[in-house]
Amino acid sequence: MKRSWNTLSQASNGLYAVQDFERAAYRLVTEQVLYASDRNARVAYHLIEAHLEDFKSALEPLGIVLERNAHYRYVVALPRHGEGSPVSLEETILLLILRHRYDQSMRQGQIEDLGEVVVDLPALQEAYPAFAGRQMPEVGALRLLARSLKRWGVCRLVETEGDDPQPFHLQVRPAIVEIVGEHWLQRLDQHNRDDQDGQGDAPASEDDDAAA
Repeated sequence: MKRSWNTLSQASNGLYAVQDFERAAYRLVTEQVLYASDRNARVAYHLIEAHLEDFKSALEPLGIVLERNAHYRYVVALPRHGEGSPVSLEETILLLILRHRYDQSMRQGQIEDLGEVVVDLPALQEAYPAFAGRQMPEVGALRLLARSLKRWGVCRLVETEGDDPQPFHLQVRPAIVEIVGEHWLQRLDQHNRDDQDGQGDAPASEDDDAAA
């Protein structure tokens, strides 16, 4: 590490304690993305922004690359290695669909001020069969699935007003560009191979035995 948390704390003249640096680093690793626009992440974001090189040095031994997007004001922790917590096929498909919709909106200039893109339910209903060859999950299942994506900091579920026919929409956040890349296509390919292997290992039925 370039400078210790204790050194940085002393240099701040009492503004920050060692625990503030530790908490900010822990939040960044566990949440992966911190946005300056999020009220509960604002303090940690500004602390990391002010000591960016020190946090980079602290995370480097863990195999984590720290990047900052100065335009949309967020910092993202990117593991160099693909291992991590298990990701379901449903999560993988939804993340790839949202990344595709985000790229489309970028090309068409339909990006909001904070770099976010709104994806409504009709758009998802259209995208699922085209992308995954399956129908969109039921609204209740989709709600739970979208909430599970919060751990990557790339999407949040926004409840709509009472008179809106759609119960909610998804707000895709700009860090999706860094987080959902080519390795997610590899995840999808692995899921597909696992499915094929599982079918191949299925036990033969009595009819199959008889036919053999």
